[in-house]
Amino acid sequence: MPNESILIVEDEKDILDLLKFNLQKEGYRVRCALSGEEGLEEIKKTAPDLMILDLMLPGIDGLEVCKIIRHDQAVSNLPIIILTAKNSDVDIVTGIELGANDYITKPFSIKVLIARIRAALRKRKGSAKGNNDTIKIHDISIHPGRHEVYIGQQSVGLTLTEFRILKLLAERPGWVFTRYQIVDAIHGDNYQVTDRSIDVQFVGLRKKLGNAGRYIETVRGVGYRMRDIEQ
Repeated sequence: MPNESILIVEDEKDILDLLKFNLQKEGYRVRCALSGEEGLEEIKKTAPDLMILDLMLPGIDGLEVCKIIRHDQAVSNLPIIILTAKNSDVDIVTGIELGANDYITKPFSIKVLIARIRAALRKRKGSAKGNNDTIKIHDISIHPGRHEVYIGQQSVGLTLTEFRILKLLAERPGWVFTRYQIVDAIHGDNYQVTDRSIDVQFVGLRKKLGNAGRYIETVRGVGYRMRDIEQ
C-alpha cells in the first residue's frame, strides 16, 4: 500500500470529500485546503508528495498557486495535477506552461485520476535518481537539480516546459522524438496538446538558446532531435 502524502486544494466540499475518501482508501495520507492561500501554507507545513489543484479557488486562483510553487526552489519539483472544470485549449496550455504535471477536466473518473497520481509519483521517484548529474552537450550545460542551463558561462532563462524539452533531447542526442513522445515524456499520457503548441515551444527554445539553437534539428514529418555531432 502506498504511504505518500497528497494535498487536495479544492473549494467544492462534495468533490473534496469524494477525493479524500477514495485516496485514503488507496492508502494515501491526505491533507485538504479550501483556498489557494491555505494550500500554500499546507505545503510549507507538511511537504506533500503530490498536490491535486483546482483552478477556480477563492482568493489566489490555481494558476497563481502553480506559478508560486514553481518559482520556490524548496518545493519547485512538487508534482501538480490540475483538476478543474475549465477545459478550453487556452486553459490547458496555460496550466502546462506554468508547470502542471497533468491536467484533468471535470467530470472525471476516480480510476483515471488514481492512475495519473501513480504515474506522477513514479516519475518523481525516477527523476530523483541522478538528479544532480550535469548533462553536457556541445557548449550547453544542463543542471537538472537546479533547473539551470548555461551556454558556455552564460545563464539561459527557460520556462519549465522548455527546460524539460531541452533535457529530454540532450539525454539522447541523435534520437528523433515525435511530438507525441515529447508531450508524453514531459507531461504524461493523454495530454490535450496540439502539434502546433509543441512547435511553438521549440521556436521559443531555439530563440533563447541563440546560436546553440542550431543543435536542435527538425526532422520533417517526424519530430525533433538534438544533433549528436558538430557540423
